[in-house]
Amino acid sequence: MTQAIELKRTPLFDTHVALKAKMVDFGGWNMPVQYSGIIEEHNAVRNAVGLFDVSHMGEIEVRGPEAAKLVDFVSTNNAQKLKIGQAHYSALLYENGGFVDDILVHKVADDHFFLCVNASNQEKDFEHIRAHNRLDAEVDFASDRYAQLAIQGPKALATLQKLTGTKLNEIRYYWFVDGEVAGTPARIARTGYTGEDGFEIYIPPSEAARIWNEVLSAGQEFGIKPSGLGARNTLRLEAKMALYDHELTNSINPFEADLAWIVKMDKGDFVGRAALEKALQAGITRKLAGFEMLDRGIGRDGYEVRIDGKPAGWVTSGGPSPTLNKNIGLCYLPADKAAEIGLGIQVVIRNAPVNAVTVATPFYKRPKI
Repeated sequence: MTQAIELKRTPLFDTHVALKAKMVDFGGWNMPVQYSGIIEEHNAVRNAVGLFDVSHMGEIEVRGPEAAKLVDFVSTNNAQKLKIGQAHYSALLYENGGFVDDILVHKVADDHFFLCVNASNQEKDFEHIRAHNRLDAEVDFASDRYAQLAIQGPKALATLQKLTGTKLNEIRYYWFVDGEVAGTPARIARTGYTGEDGFEIYIPPSEAARIWNEVLSAGQEFGIKPSGLGARNTLRLEAKMALYDHELTNSINPFEADLAWIVKMDKGDFVGRAALEKALQAGITRKLAGFEMLDRGIGRDGYEVRIDGKPAGWVTSGGPSPTLNKNIGLCYLPADKAAEIGLGIQVVIRNAPVNAVTVATPFYKRPKI
């Protein structure tokens, strides 16, 4: 008889249960998938403001005289070009060029970097970085010290501003400030995973439930909704933001994943660079593409994709788009075909090919104010 594995809980577990959230196993974590409903929560984020518990995400801190060199060596983007208070999107790669994880790198000081990593990968990421540490730097597994809330949507700034003296409008996109929220020290980053403006705040776990409730109160006048992983997924898909284990795997490289912009080949050596160089010389043979369904049906991850009736690739993510009122998805196709917009493809759903067409991505871009 196999023993059931106990799911991890964030500091907000009891809060979610009290809100009657539907809880699910997400990468070993007991997480809310929805509260009032995925479409309602999705629309709140697109039109007003939503609040997410993302405390399951991992945090790794790198400190020391050669912290920048180490972060630069284990990640693809150029960490040494970051200014203090700036963040960027990057990746950890294996020697074969495939993804260990996609990460956010924050530069706290010249000798201190703060990495936000995916929940199910945090221990693996920590060991990966530590295994490559031959420099004068310390790698610290810091996840237990932080809870993380994401306040996302056009009214996110107005909501959060009620709770902090930090001038949020002065924080640029992908920058952060160490300040306070609701009287508690907090790292306030203007980042997110929804395609909307918003903030992610890193706070002590002991204060998470109180601050969650204060954010909900502050956003009440704007129609704030507590939002779960379901809406988080539909929002990120519309914005074409990659999800580990879907668009990104240990056998996919950043060029295939349409993430060439986070790879700085000219910065010097880094883990996976030689494999990427080889892949570029040989030519990228497959690439991520967006599609929308023409006929009834939803292209789910893992479904086969055909061109002219012949196997050509596979779906990585798919589902209904509440904003566009269409069924959309991402898939890998031969590189020359992936670049084509308006290409007829077939997604195999329950052994039947269903018509779809390739479209430009991201599917949704927030309106410029």
